[in-house]
Amino acid sequence: MSGELRNRVRQVCATLPGAECSDPWGGGHDAWKVGGKMFACIGAVTAGVSVKTRDIETAQMLIETGIASKAPYFHRSWVQLPEDCVVDELRHRLIISYDLIRASLTKKLRSALAPREGIA
Repeated sequence: MSGELRNRVRQVCATLPGAECSDPWGGGHDAWKVGGKMFACIGAVTAGVSVKTRDIETAQMLIETGIASKAPYFHRSWVQLPEDCVVDELRHRLIISYDLIRASLTKKLRSALAPREGIA
């Protein structure tokens, strides 16, 4: 797998307040988390980045339109974007995933994070 996708994901995720990258399973994974909860993951072997969608129906729509595929090992509300994903689509999906996970954090954790531009 090329490092180009990792670099593109890093360029977006590193700008998000409280976002941290780790390799929780070893072997070269990039797990991007906010408040200890994952919002994006690049595997060690499979090309692509997995992100959370609003719901199973959104994930299914993205799969049916060919924008994404089923994310292996994740809940059905997660999809895997391909390595050659259009830059704007990649950015959009990473930010949506981040916003969904951030919104699910406790009020205390959310209040400790700096505001993100575009969030009211």
